[in-house]
Order: sequence, then C-alpha cells, then structure tokens
Amino acid sequence: MREFNYHRPKSVADAAKTFSGKSEPRYLAGGHSLLPTMKQRLNAPSDLIDLSGIKEMKGIKVAGGEVVIGGGTTHGEVAASADVKKAIPALCVLAEGIGDPQVRNRGTIGGSLANNDPASDYPAAVLGLGATIVTNKRQIAGDQFFKGLFETALEDGEIITEVRFPIPEKAGYAKFPQPASRFCIVGVMAAKTKGGVRVGVTGAGPVAFRASDLEKALSGTFSASTALPAVPAKGLNADIHAQADYRAHLIGVMTKRAVAAAG
Repeated sequence: MREFNYHRPKSVADAAKTFSGKSEPRYLAGGHSLLPTMKQRLNAPSDLIDLSGIKEMKGIKVAGGEVVIGGGTTHGEVAASADVKKAIPALCVLAEGIGDPQVRNRGTIGGSLANNDPASDYPAAVLGLGATIVTNKRQIAGDQFFKGLFETALEDGEIITEVRFPIPEKAGYAKFPQPASRFCIVGVMAAKTKGGVRVGVTGAGPVAFRASDLEKALSGTFSASTALPAVPAKGLNADIHAQADYRAHLIGVMTKRAVAAAG
C-alpha cells in the first residue's frame, strides 16, 4: 500500500469539495473492494475520502410509495429494518444473504452500487424493482445506471446519496451463491409492479440486466408454474465457478424461485 492522505468529511458537500481539489482521489464507503486493491498496489489514490461519518447518507424511510435507503446505510441495517421487511421483504432477503456478518455490518448499498461488481446482489434489486439512484448532482433511473463491467453512469466525483425503491405489488429474490464468498453465480429479483413485471438478473453476465423474455412470459400469469422460455447462453460469464450454459439454465431456475418467494 502506498502513502495517501486521509479525509473524513462530515457532509456530502464537504466530501465533493475535497474530491475536486485532489489529484487522484477515491471515495471510501465500506472498503471491501477498494482496500484490497490498494494493498496489492493495483490502486494508489493520492487521497482517501471516508464517507462513513456523513449522517445525511444514512437511514431508511418509507414515504410516497417508496422505500428510500441512504447511500451510507449498511447491508446489515437493510436486512434488519422492520420498515423494509414490511414494504419490500425481498430486499431484506437480498441484504441478509450478502457475504458474512462482517461484510454486512460494514459494506454499504451506495458503495456496492458504485463499484458495480458483476456478482453483487443489489443490481438485481435496482433493475427488478425499477429503483432510482440519487446522487449529489442528479437522479439516475436504474435501467440507465449499469453500463458495463465495474462501470456505471456515475461521473467523476459523484456520490450516491440514496436509493429509491418503488414498493411493488409483490417481489421475490433468489440467488445461487458461490459457497465461499456468497457472491452471486446467478441472482434474480422478480417483481410485479404497477408498470408491469420486471426481472433483474445479476451474476450471470459482465453487467446486470433485465430478462425481457422472462418478463413477457410472467406478464400473463405471475406464477412459478408459468412456462419460461430458455435463456440464451451467448454473452454470459464463463469461469471456474460456472459455464455460460449453466448460468443460462440457472437464470430460469432462480426466476421461478424468486416468483415463488414473492408468494
């Protein structure tokens, strides 16, 4: 790890101001992805701006038909929230399945989404529920947020301050985890919303996506017994954990489990 300057701002405005005045700054949320790369000298920021002390980025509220989660809220807080469990139980299921207790009590929803690991859980929820990403500069529709492998619509210095999840009529989440890390080999959030059926898939490809063919099939009858079309393997990930055709098969299986979990 190379030498760097450490900052702990008390507001989003202070954090953004600090970022803009440095040569190679990086924001620090939970640190589960950034710190290991720094230790390996794959990432060498001049300045580390710790967001964990910013109170305005923390907390959960339900208002206007939405669950609003602060960008600095931990996975553990989402999993334990009675408000989330009442409004969107599938979000609690997703959050309590992330990593282990150490990860859940340190990692944040904003940090996870900004990092956009292709095997992370929250992208499925953002796409499956039609969430909106709110930053210190603008609002970004979830469908336009994920751009590619570890790439998002965020601009340099932009901070995720909160995520707004519309409350669906019903929703379920299911994933096939890698046993050691609990990352997704395939994870699916299936939801019946006012705007129609949405199916968000993570882990299967280099970036999370909506399974439009499965959405169409479930639009008639939102049931685990609904016949689903085969998902093509082209473009899906193939690695030591699972080949592309296996992931394609898992998308269908996890979708049925997610719909069944939605009840």
